[in-house]
Amino acid sequence: MQYLAINFPPISEVLNWKPIFGGGTIVAFNKVGVITLLATIITLVLFWSAGRQRKLVPVGVQNFVEWSVEFIDNSIIRDAMGPEGRSWGPYLTALFFFIFFANVFEVIPFFQMPATARMAVPAPLAIAVWVTFVVLGVKKQGFKYFKDAVVPPGVPVYVLFILVPIEILSTFFVRPFALAIRLFGNMLAGHLLLLTFTVLSEALFIKSIGLIILPLPFVMLTALTGYEIFVSALQAFIFTTLTAVYLGESLHGSH
Repeated sequence: MQYLAINFPPISEVLNWKPIFGGGTIVAFNKVGVITLLATIITLVLFWSAGRQRKLVPVGVQNFVEWSVEFIDNSIIRDAMGPEGRSWGPYLTALFFFIFFANVFEVIPFFQMPATARMAVPAPLAIAVWVTFVVLGVKKQGFKYFKDAVVPPGVPVYVLFILVPIEILSTFFVRPFALAIRLFGNMLAGHLLLLTFTVLSEALFIKSIGLIILPLPFVMLTALTGYEIFVSALQAFIFTTLTAVYLGESLHGSH
């Protein structure tokens, strides 16, 4: 009996990208860094291209960007922040597109890696959101913001001894952690699934070119590729929505 040899790379190899240049403890630039830089450049070029057209009847890139701005304004900002939050539209729109492009590199040949599957990308994003909503809360409400954020009105005093520490932990520690870990975990899981079915399909292809068309691994790989594009957009939408919710609470109060 002839067995099919399948060599799955160890998880340490999947997650440890070697530096393209540098490699020291201070300066190193690997594939994740390249993807992050490209996601930033693509986002900037997209909006620059749309902004320089300025046509009365938008077409092409301008039409797509204007539709995206309206979608984020109607679907996220108005519900989470109200009319006052419209000034945050550029920040939230740029955040959505950066995360989406960083995610979708997972299905682009040669790259085949979402930058957000490394905690070094979601963590700074989450910390930036945390700093932003805290600073905004203090700016809008003064230091009363901290009291309102952790002390719900109408709660008996004896309950506050238990509730206040929970609210402090939830608002100022769990929020940024949950933002980062949700994005990181979902994109890493999708990356590992795609990798699994890619290795299976490759092994079947090497065994016999005829086997690649029928087996489940190839079908699943094709389906998962489309699904991961959807997940890339969904995770960007969720991260942006939660950011808008936290900013909205800073604008108007948590309770």
